[in-house]
Amino acid sequence: MLPDRLDLVDLALTVDVTAAAAAVQVAAVTEAGRQADAILGEPPLPGSIEWHAEDGTDLPVERQRAWQLLQLRIGLGAGLDPLPTLVGLRRHGATWEQIAQRPASPASPRTNAGPGRWARCSTATTTTTGTNSVR
Repeated sequence: MLPDRLDLVDLALTVDVTAAAAAVQVAAVTEAGRQADAILGEPPLPGSIEWHAEDGTDLPVERQRAWQLLQLRIGLGAGLDPLPTLVGLRRHGATWEQIAQRPASPASPRTNAGPGRWARCSTATTTTTGTNSVR
């Protein structure tokens, strides 16, 4: 027996959507990473000739930072919570200046506020007492 429309509306307005919302967030973050890979290219596979050629250089760290910065921009453009990516960037040495460098667009307006732009999400997580300090 099918529920009547009132029951469906009641269900839609009262059901716990926590798990569904978390699944959508995971899918969005995964897609942002996939898009960053598509733009920057995949890193070399461990053990490959290319991987060994990069061993001992700054290129793997630079690639990871570029990937994280790009994922931040993609996530901001999509309206995702930037906090997890922001914390990762700061922990891996990204400066506020690097984080603040975004081209002007409707999806990501440019400001020079640096840490101030992130005040609402970063206050409890980061500190600016040092160049790259993170609590």
